[in-house]
Amino acid sequence: MKVWAVANQKGGVGKTTTVVTLAGLLASHGQRTLMVDMDPHGSLSAYFGHDPDSVSHSVYSLFQAVSSKQDIHPEQVIRPTAYDNLSLMPASTALATLDRQLGTHEGMGLVIKKSLETVSERYDHVIIDCPPVLGVLMVNALAACERLLVPVQTEFLAEKGLERMMHTLSMIQKASQKPMPYLIVPTLFDKRTKAAKESLEVLRDNYGLDIWDSVIPVDTQIREASKKGIPLSHLNPRARGAVAYEALLKTLLGNETKQGDDEQSAVHY
Repeated sequence: MKVWAVANQKGGVGKTTTVVTLAGLLASHGQRTLMVDMDPHGSLSAYFGHDPDSVSHSVYSLFQAVSSKQDIHPEQVIRPTAYDNLSLMPASTALATLDRQLGTHEGMGLVIKKSLETVSERYDHVIIDCPPVLGVLMVNALAACERLLVPVQTEFLAEKGLERMMHTLSMIQKASQKPMPYLIVPTLFDKRTKAAKESLEVLRDNYGLDIWDSVIPVDTQIREASKKGIPLSHLNPRARGAVAYEALLKTLLGNETKQGDDEQSAVHY
C-alpha cells in the first residue's frame, strides 16, 4: 500500500482537486484507493456527499478512540463511494478542535499511520487531503505518508504559502530524522496570462528538480466535476485537467518504480 499526502499551507491551490482526480484515476486503473479527509473544512467529504457537520463516524473518531482508550476499527470510518475501487474516510468539523482538546495527549502523532496499517491489505493506494495549517493533523499526515505532493497556484501570492510549507517539511524531516520525498505541482496555470508564466518561471528557478516539469491547467470542467460530485477522470477523461493529472500520475508511479529499483539495488549490493 502506497500512501501519499497532498498539502500546502495556503488554501485555494487545488489540494482537494488533486486528491479527487488522482484517486479517481487510480481507481479507474483498477487500483483499490482510499481517500482520507483530514481538513476540518471537509471539502473532500462534501465532494462525495458527506456533511462534515453531521457525519457520524469520521477521522475525528479515530483520535477520540485513542484518547479515551476505546476500540474503533478504521473500517467503521471508511465509506464507499459510487465508484468502483474508490473509498473515503470522511472529515468532521470537530477536527478543528483537535489541537486544543487532544493535541498534547500521548500518541496523537501516529494515529493515522497506525490506523492505515490495519487496513493495508485492503488498499493499493491512500491519498490524504491535509489541512492548510501546521498542527497535529498535518503531523499525522506527514508521518503516515511516503510521498508528499505540494500543489501551488501559479501566482505570486501563492509562493509565500509554499515557503511556509517547505519550512514545515524541513522541521518535520529534522524531527523524524528521515527524508520525505516530495513534488511541487504547479496548478491553475493559465497560459494566456503573463503573470502565470512569470510565476511558473520563478518557481522553476527557485525549486529546480523538486518541481514537476509540467502543469495542471485552468479547466472549467474541473469546476463542473466538483459541482456534480464526480471525479474529473470519470466525468470526462479527455478533459485538459484529466489529461494533465494522468501525466502527473505517470510521473509519480514512475518515480516510485525507480525508487523501488534503487532500494533493491542497494540491498543487492
